[in-house]
Amino acid sequence: MKYKLIQKVNPNNREEAPLWYATPITGEAEEADSATRAATANTTTAPIELTAGLVHLTEYAISKLSKGEPVPLGEMGDLRITFRSKGVADINEFNPNTMIYEARLRFVPKRAFRNAIIQQLTFENAGVLADGIDYASLAAYRKAKGLPSGGGEEEGGEEEFPLG
Repeated sequence: MKYKLIQKVNPNNREEAPLWYATPITGEAEEADSATRAATANTTTAPIELTAGLVHLTEYAISKLSKGEPVPLGEMGDLRITFRSKGVADINEFNPNTMIYEARLRFVPKRAFRNAIIQQLTFENAGVLADGIDYASLAAYRKAKGLPSGGGEEEGGEEEFPLG
């Protein structure tokens, strides 16, 4: 998985010096027809059948989630609705229309699914964003700034120990 290093100030303490953080670089999602072809390759399921199944699953998910019920997604996990709420001292003053906010759709992966993905992750530096300049690599940033090479990309760094 590619990441870019970006320097950010701690919003809770603007007096502290900015720190460098890794930010994920995600590629563009492939089209649904490409995904269904790839997912059904070497199976007896036709891509159009998977597409139809996804359409029906979408309709089912909307129905269940709008009632607050989770939607199972097999071995992957399930979808749920979460939200935030303001509090009141007197229960009779609670108004769900104004006090419940930020409703969100949340995917909760099953442990085996999550672990299968996490165990395969490796990280690759895809550059540095500093002072509005997008450097192609950490080495390019160091060269432009006149910094010595070292840290992060040497043996034993993020490639060898992908999750620290």
